[in-house]
Amino acid sequence: MELLLYLAMIPALGLTAQWIAWRTRLPGILLLLLFGMALGHFIEPDAFLTSLTSGNDQTGPLLLFPVVSLSVAVIMLEGGLSLNLRELREAGSAAFRLCTIGALITSAGATVAAHYILDFGWRLSCLLGAILVVTGPTVIGPLLRQVRPSKRVATTLKWEGIVIDPIGAVLAVLVFDQLMIHVHEPSLLSAVVMLLETAGVGSGLGIAGGMTLAFAFRHYLIPDHLQSVATLAIGLLFFAISDHIASESGLIAVTVMGLWLSSSGSLRVEHIVEFKEHLRTLLIGCLFIVLGSRVNIAEVIAIGIPGLVFLAVLILLVRPAAVYLSLLGSPLGFREQAFIAGLAPRGIVAAAVSSVFAIEMESLPPALAIDGAHHLDTVTFLVILGTVTIYGLTAGPLARVLGLSQQSTNGVLIAGADAWTRDLAQEFKKLKCPVLLIDTNYNKVAKAKIAGLPAVCANILNEHVREDLELSGIGKMLALTNNDEVNSLAVRECQALFGRANAYQLSFRKQNQHSRRGMTRNLMGRELFDLELTFSKLEASHEVGAMFKTTTLSENFTYQDFLDRYQDGASLLCVVNELGNLDINTVDHKLQPSEGQTIIALVSSTVIPDEHQARQT
Repeated sequence: MELLLYLAMIPALGLTAQWIAWRTRLPGILLLLLFGMALGHFIEPDAFLTSLTSGNDQTGPLLLFPVVSLSVAVIMLEGGLSLNLRELREAGSAAFRLCTIGALITSAGATVAAHYILDFGWRLSCLLGAILVVTGPTVIGPLLRQVRPSKRVATTLKWEGIVIDPIGAVLAVLVFDQLMIHVHEPSLLSAVVMLLETAGVGSGLGIAGGMTLAFAFRHYLIPDHLQSVATLAIGLLFFAISDHIASESGLIAVTVMGLWLSSSGSLRVEHIVEFKEHLRTLLIGCLFIVLGSRVNIAEVIAIGIPGLVFLAVLILLVRPAAVYLSLLGSPLGFREQAFIAGLAPRGIVAAAVSSVFAIEMESLPPALAIDGAHHLDTVTFLVILGTVTIYGLTAGPLARVLGLSQQSTNGVLIAGADAWTRDLAQEFKKLKCPVLLIDTNYNKVAKAKIAGLPAVCANILNEHVREDLELSGIGKMLALTNNDEVNSLAVRECQALFGRANAYQLSFRKQNQHSRRGMTRNLMGRELFDLELTFSKLEASHEVGAMFKTTTLSENFTYQDFLDRYQDGASLLCVVNELGNLDINTVDHKLQPSEGQTIIALVSSTVIPDEHQARQT
């Protein structure tokens, strides 16, 4: 029963930490590690993990790390699925340099710092330097979603974070093999052969797995309800086979497999990506809780001042040097390079690899024993804690100082550019809320641009169009076209960008609300404004003289005073609260404006008669 309770507590604590991170906008990984370390203070995880086996005290780690490795494989597979080869046109050169030249500089800098600051031997320093090459999508991804920097910077960091993980893991294996196992007879030739073998096996099996799944999906050999599970099962199988043939090549295999699937032309993998994202969120929470609980807080504190100096050198010297030297002559400007230099948090791969090597070094024969080997995972967790905390708290302000992102996400993406929509966008612009209109009608888009509104002539249902949109400062999407089906599809396609809570659409036309010709409401986003405010009603009201009015409420002019002035001719649309946040009025969540808030309302001196066509549509 105690084991059952422990296993149930891990995902519950992971969920709690990530929920608090979402509410407070703190780095989620930081809270997960803190929760894990707090749990480890009261419960020894290896005791429970050992009890899953025959009772041998040494079997705990033997069970833990294969599970960790498989979980990391799932995370890297999801990372590969999220990559898009089209992004390489603007980020490929920079990402390649960061993952090669930058990785070597980072490894060398961390090695020297570990030797002279932490007083590690050269062998242990080299291993630590190889491990700390990685950054990781588990940390980079959430930070990029929170900060929303410019597209080119975000793409570069995303590719670096995903590609650098298998590179760092392979580099750590090479260092361990040459300096720990074959310390008395190191061979450059054997290291090169091992590197080529690892890269060849991982890439080959990754391509084979990707081709197998792509063929099966394209010829409908696997039913829809099994495709996500099949991707997971085949991915884990090829990961294990690849790792069995060449150590740590499995990470390359699953990353290449994911990239192959995402780049397979007309193959649709959105449902697989969604499944993997949910699984990744669960696994990240559980992994950091478990690995964090194995960290001895007293040992982390015991590192003391040298540990803090080492951390400062990594952040202030090693990372900037790696970025600026590797990106010399690249298309990225100084501000973009400065932001990339200020963002390199370590994640789950560093934690997992360091823990595995710490266990392996403890089992080395006395002739190969290394002084201070037990400090490897402790220092790594200190670096994870420090980098996640510092980068997590400074990434947003740094991006705003450099002009690469806006302070708030009050901005609105509007699907549709009709006359009344353009007037509504002008009200958002008056309130300094970024706005972007997108429509397939060139004349409407041209009129929006003439009015000084940012607008794009494109189809919002096009995946490539959505990827190319500049959404810095934009956090909400309003589907305001005259087509209910387009609005619903636009909301569903944009939910991955903004979340369901921030994807809105107009109410269905009355003739479609209860008719067999209409769509069911479960396909809708959040219904805007009021059930009566359909597209036809808004358009007709605007044509007969209704206008959008922005009003700041005060003690002397309350919301009730506003309603009394316009009687039945005012409809509340949006509210900007005291903190400057934009709230949208919806059918299921009616806003109640108060003193000090600013409202946007549709006001009309002409009431549309009940028999008017707009009342019927």
